[in-house]
Amino acid sequence: MTLPALITTAFSAATTAEEALYGIDLGGLRAIVTGGSSGLGAETARVLAAAGAEVTLAVRNRDAGNTVADEIERSTGAIRPRVVRLDLANRDTVTAFVDAWSGPLHLLINNAGVVTSGLERTAEGWELQFATNHLGHFGLAVGLRDALARGAAERDGARIVSVSSTAHMRSGIDFDDLHFERRSYDPQIAYAQSKTANSLFTVEATRLWASDGIVANAVNPGGVATGLQRNFTTQQRESLDAAEAAGVFTYKTVGQGAATSIVAAVAPQFAHTGGHYLDDAQEAYTVPNDSELAQHPHGVKEWALDPAAAEHLWAVSTDLLRA
Repeated sequence: MTLPALITTAFSAATTAEEALYGIDLGGLRAIVTGGSSGLGAETARVLAAAGAEVTLAVRNRDAGNTVADEIERSTGAIRPRVVRLDLANRDTVTAFVDAWSGPLHLLINNAGVVTSGLERTAEGWELQFATNHLGHFGLAVGLRDALARGAAERDGARIVSVSSTAHMRSGIDFDDLHFERRSYDPQIAYAQSKTANSLFTVEATRLWASDGIVANAVNPGGVATGLQRNFTTQQRESLDAAEAAGVFTYKTVGQGAATSIVAAVAPQFAHTGGHYLDDAQEAYTVPNDSELAQHPHGVKEWALDPAAAEHLWAVSTDLLRA
């Protein structure tokens, strides 16, 4: 059986978000960027606004979000992004955000993420990294589905971009113990599981919603030094340093890290197709689940694109949020 050709673009690991948007007018496009108060999210929001998009920063810290919004307005001359509080680990704020949204939505960038150094739980008892990185974004996207469908009807399609990570290669989804209630806690495995979940979400969202013009794709921004690493344990830092020394990745600038999100958000190659995993602005090749990260630093493991796992995760996530 001949596999379909991977989707390619003219961009590369060195491309910046600004370069990926060069010459593109996003006037009239309405976008939400979660985690837009720092790092990759702030840069993603900045270039979208500079290209004419109406951007909403969905942030846990409104003061930090307002600082970024002010800087975007000052530095680009664009319309100041709206700043709305959203704590992905708190279902009430997700519901409030969805209920307050009015009108169509054309682009949802699920960028926010958390890394913990030890076991933390939400009020429901859910493991915090899975709850924030996956469940919060899942609830947000499902809640905004009708707005995305209206946006798709307006602009010949709406897109969701979910920020995953090379870390997904460390673990698939342990459906028997999602929240580490029985197995010993490893923050790296917990983070990896959440990043695999980010990719699987895009597979099932596209299957369910493509008929309404909504597609979703996952992206790996690459190695970027951001505030996400502030809670790393010594073991996590040593693991990251070892991966860099082994050539698994080379650090990117924030602009280069945000570029793959922008490609998934605006490149015509991904306008009507989803369920893909992008790395360095290209669709990544799939590698076996037992392959080593050092051998395939730019690949995506089979477990992160598995349709059956994606469907199961969707059902489990729906049940959790209904409880």
